[in-house]
This record gives sequence, structure tokens and C-alpha cells, in this order.
Amino acid sequence: MPANWEDNEEIQYFREYLRIPTVHPNPDYKPCVAFLKKQAAALDMPVRLFYPVNEDNPIVVMTLTGTDPSLPCILLNSHMDVVPVFAENWKHKPFGAEMDEEGKIYARGAQDMKCVGMQYLGALRALKKKGVQFRRTIHVTFVADEEMGGGRGMRPFVETADFKELKIGFSLDEGLASPTEEFPVFYAERSVWRLYFNANGNAGHGSLLHKNTAGEKITYILHKMMSMREQQVRRLENNPELTIGDVTTINLTQIRGGVQSNVVPPTMVLGFDVRLALDVDHSEFEAQLHKWCEEAGGDIHLTYDQKQPRVTPTATDNTNPYWVAFKEATDSLSLKLKPQIFTGGTDSRYIRRVGIPAIGFSPMNNTPVLLHDHDEFIAADIYLRGIEIYEKIITNLANC
Repeated sequence: MPANWEDNEEIQYFREYLRIPTVHPNPDYKPCVAFLKKQAAALDMPVRLFYPVNEDNPIVVMTLTGTDPSLPCILLNSHMDVVPVFAENWKHKPFGAEMDEEGKIYARGAQDMKCVGMQYLGALRALKKKGVQFRRTIHVTFVADEEMGGGRGMRPFVETADFKELKIGFSLDEGLASPTEEFPVFYAERSVWRLYFNANGNAGHGSLLHKNTAGEKITYILHKMMSMREQQVRRLENNPELTIGDVTTINLTQIRGGVQSNVVPPTMVLGFDVRLALDVDHSEFEAQLHKWCEEAGGDIHLTYDQKQPRVTPTATDNTNPYWVAFKEATDSLSLKLKPQIFTGGTDSRYIRRVGIPAIGFSPMNNTPVLLHDHDEFIAADIYLRGIEIYEKIITNLANC
């Protein structure tokens, strides 16, 4: 292991952050907030805490005031929380931040996304040492609850007066690792609908052939939904230019109903996770679902755990000066970008929803995608290179 990795200040800060187990289902953010306050003090950046829902779910905001505070500000967003671990399946301690002889740093959050939050701060530390000035004010946010959908974090925060007073003009947030030379850049997200078909029908003894049963109804619905899914599978397979974010994904996630094997139940439920592509008209899609419910025999009620609206994508052309600044920075570093639609969901959806352009980008190429996986890691050299990349990007964004 190269000695400079072990002794590197930025690597030390990163590993310290990774060792704080802000893990669901019950993350304790207090040690994390204490660590971030120390980071802010070392950077001479004022820090504020906001609680859009409750005191168990804070949002940390560090601020570096620009030379022209009248300009819209730059937001560098990351989340503090991480998903659960199954420690028995890890070869390294999930919160040990162990570094092997190749410089790979193992920990939950190494990719998703404690790396990005600390790379922001590492880039600002380097830029301040160089005396770089920024026209725009920069806010660095560390939010709670992203991994649970942001309902106690960014989703309510964007609606508050506190957020509006930050005067955000553009946001950077997380992307994904890339196993190739390319860097994925995310300018949009699909709309998540978690929906349930609650079918009611005739009940009775299992020895008979009752008509209009809940089982018959959900069988019809299941066939329609899986046929639509197959259309999207073929669409993706037949067009190599498409990524998974370009199509609508439909997955059966729950089948519920019945009390014992010889009783025909009066109610059965089908649950689906649906991610609507940007080219889907939401009203037409929902109308189709209701039509199938009637065709199946009626008395089927649609309910939703999530039903997100379509959100306008962030422009990736010359109409967006922030994109121009971002692209000029990455071009100057000869980075190969691949703009695309994010496969899952991030806090950027809530930021875009209130009309603020946002880009998802994590400077982790030549790295296997291991978010939410066992033995999640990032290599030390990739991590440090990411800080250098953010130095150029932040400088361009804050001075455009």
C-alpha cells in the first residue's frame, strides 16, 4: 500500500466519515453532524442545521459566500444516511473503512454516497488553499433520509422558506460508479409509482367454480401488466442506444390474499413497482390501468404508496449556462461523459420539481457498481482523482 494513501489528509477524513454508522432503519445522525461541524470549522465555513420534519432528521448546510451574493447560488448536495448491511456477507467490516494493499477502501457508503460529500469538501479545501475566488455563493448540504425516499429530508426541505432563502440556481448531486472509462451524468429521473390493484370478488368453498372471483380478476391484471413489461424488455433489447432509464420498468413485488387453502378469498391484492419513462403520458397510463380493472370484472380499486409526477429534465445544451460550465470543466479534463436518465431515485427529483436544474455525477470511473452491495468500496486513487475533478467543476460552476 503506498504510504501517501494511508497518510493522506483527505483519505483520513473520508475514512473517519465512513466509520460513522448512519445506517437504516434507525440512523443516529448526531455523531455525523458533530463530525461535519468540525469539517466546517476547519474550512472556516458557517454551518446551519435545519429540521424540516423532526430533530431526528437534520439537514446540515455549510456556506461559502461568493464575491457577488446577488447571483443565484450553487448547491453541492449529498446524503448522510446509508442502507443496511448484512455483515456476515462482507469480507471487511462494513463500518471499518479498511484499506487493502491495493488502496481499496471498504465500507457502507464508500460509493453511496459519503465519498461525494467528502470530495466536495476536499475540493473546496484545495481551492481555498490556492486562493481561488468564487462569484457565486456555494452551499454544501448533507441531508437525512434519502435512502428511504427523502420524506424526512430533501422532499419537505425544498418547500420551506429556509430552502428558498438559499437562493439555489443549480444543484450537483450523486451519480453512479462506472466500470468503464466513461462517467455517467444524470439529467433526469423516471417517475416512481408504487401501485396496488385491490380486487374484490365472490368468495366461497374451494371445491366449487365460483364466478367473478378476486383470483380471476388479478390473473387478468397480472397478464396485462406483464405483457406491458415484456414490450419494454423488447424495446430495450432492440435498441442498443437505450439504457434502462429510457424505458418504463414494471415489476411485480407483492401478491396478497387468502386465509387458508380451501377458501376462495373475497379480496386479493397485486403490488407493482413501476418507473415511468419520460415519454409516458401519466394520464393516459392511469386511464389504461382503470380500463383493465373494468375489463377484469370491476370492483378493483387502485391505491398508491408513491405516485410521483413527471419532472422536467435538466437541459444538457447551450440553453443551460450551468451545463455549459460543467461540460467545459469536464472537457478540459478530457473526461468521457455519458448523459442519461437515472435508473433509481435521488434527491435531485425534488430539486428539479421546484424548477432548479440538477445534475447527478459521481467521479468514479473504472469502478464496479457496488452501491447497496456487499463489500462496497472505492479505490483511494479514484477517490483523490475525484477531488481534483470537483475542483475544476466547482470553480467553473461558481464563476459562470
